[in-house]
Amino acid sequence: MNRHDFLRHLHRVYRPRNYLEIGVNDGRSLALSRVPSVAVDPAFRVVTDISCDVHLVKATSDAFFARKDPLLHLRNGRNPFRALARRDPLNVLGGDPKLELAFIDGMHLFEYALRDFMNVEKHARWSSVIVLDDMLPRDVDEAARDRHTDAWTGDVYKVATVLRRFRPDLTVVEVDTQPTGIVLIFGADPDSTVLKNAYDEIIEEYVVPDPQAVPDELLVRKNALQPEALLGAAFWPSLVRVRNLRRPRSAYAPLRRQIESLTG
Repeated sequence: MNRHDFLRHLHRVYRPRNYLEIGVNDGRSLALSRVPSVAVDPAFRVVTDISCDVHLVKATSDAFFARKDPLLHLRNGRNPFRALARRDPLNVLGGDPKLELAFIDGMHLFEYALRDFMNVEKHARWSSVIVLDDMLPRDVDEAARDRHTDAWTGDVYKVATVLRRFRPDLTVVEVDTQPTGIVLIFGADPDSTVLKNAYDEIIEEYVVPDPQAVPDELLVRKNALQPEALLGAAFWPSLVRVRNLRRPRSAYAPLRRQIESLTG
């Protein structure tokens, strides 16, 4: 299954009520959204029909998140859940919008992808789903920071390593999509400052010259789930239900056990 087919099915099983995309390119992944969306890219070239209420932002993701109210569109756009927002005691739908599904496919360098995750997490909830693209390079050349191949992941694969090391509270799931794999992250905590506090240390350790030391198990996708197995898992209806009911983070633990049981 390729990444676009996976995202199409993910929209169906998770049924997000809003969507953020970093790295629009030709718009093929954005075209899968049917909900209020924000899409960010400094040089997008959309050639596909878009069927959602979208705010296209021509900027770098760093510049976008530096704005005072980057997700203003998700609060003021044609939101079909506005009626719910009027009686939303947590002000989740009508006030400060909380991202439900985010797809990060921006600059293919570790430090940029890490910052994108950190910025997305600030606007997410524990029940959000954050997807990072190009996380499973097929060889060391594809993982180079200095691009010299047609297909190119860069060294963004290191983000998963860093999250597992510094943020064990998150659930990080590798998925064997074609051509270069994705990672899904569950359990976001917008109040966490761990990555921010350790950022300089992380960059000093993980940003290194080519060739990159890509672990063998990553190259052979040893720990990656088949996309069909993840999309067909039993936890999705429960996740959607607790998300819609805005259950507290205490509801994360049983869902986490279900998700992690898929990876053995």
